[in-house]
Amino acid sequence: MQPTDRVPSTAWKRHVRSAGERTIPEEVAVSFTYNGSSYAVMMATPQDLDDFAYGFSLTEGIVSSVDEIERLAVIEEKLGIELRMWLSAPSGTAYGERRRYLAGPTGCGLCGIESLSEAMRAPKQVESRAVFSPDHIMRALEMLAPAQTLNRQTHAVHAAAFFTPAQGLIALREDVGRHNALDKLAGALARKRISAADGFIVFTSRVSVEMIQKAAAIGVPLAVAVSAPTALAVRTAETAGITLVAVARSDGFEMFTHTHRIVTEAAAHVA
Repeated sequence: MQPTDRVPSTAWKRHVRSAGERTIPEEVAVSFTYNGSSYAVMMATPQDLDDFAYGFSLTEGIVSSVDEIERLAVIEEKLGIELRMWLSAPSGTAYGERRRYLAGPTGCGLCGIESLSEAMRAPKQVESRAVFSPDHIMRALEMLAPAQTLNRQTHAVHAAAFFTPAQGLIALREDVGRHNALDKLAGALARKRISAADGFIVFTSRVSVEMIQKAAAIGVPLAVAVSAPTALAVRTAETAGITLVAVARSDGFEMFTHTHRIVTEAAAHVA
């Protein structure tokens, strides 16, 4: 399946109708199954599906390492795509304790969770001594848009990227779902054995609680978003030990939690 489609459209501008075409993103049902049992169905962009499988499994807490996934098969079916995984023990017997029974629509990162306690689970504690300068954040924002290949074609997808001061923007994933993009990024980092503690994530969406929960699962010390956070996201970031920067634009940004990680250029260079 291709990540985009070209469809006919009729534009109305300045009181004139004109026929044309537009490239739009695909949206398909992606099913996650483990050891033969269905866990969740998410609506997603059919791209970077291996990363999606590994990243979703990590941020959901189904596995603690990609090595616990013994085998992955990406199966295209008439109604969607199945990400069929086989887990090593004890992950194979433990994953069922946190099972989803409902499909998750494009805009939802928590749909299908069975209980309030699972939806509001305590985030993983992030331990990192990394510090960053305002210039690092501004550089990451400048590099973000040019790297969004799919969004340049469609203007309709989210992105999540990973930046380190030493290497710049080293990974970026896109999807119609903001949480899917972050899951794909998590999978890409894990599969490449990249330590998330040495850099930070940047994403193009608002900061809701599941985005912070997933960021904590990845282990990043800093999350940067172009939009504003929810109050629960701020509280969760504070609890997780994550520095939350949001409303990040070309003229600056706002810091909400653990501001000690954003330091002067000289201090960041020494660190």
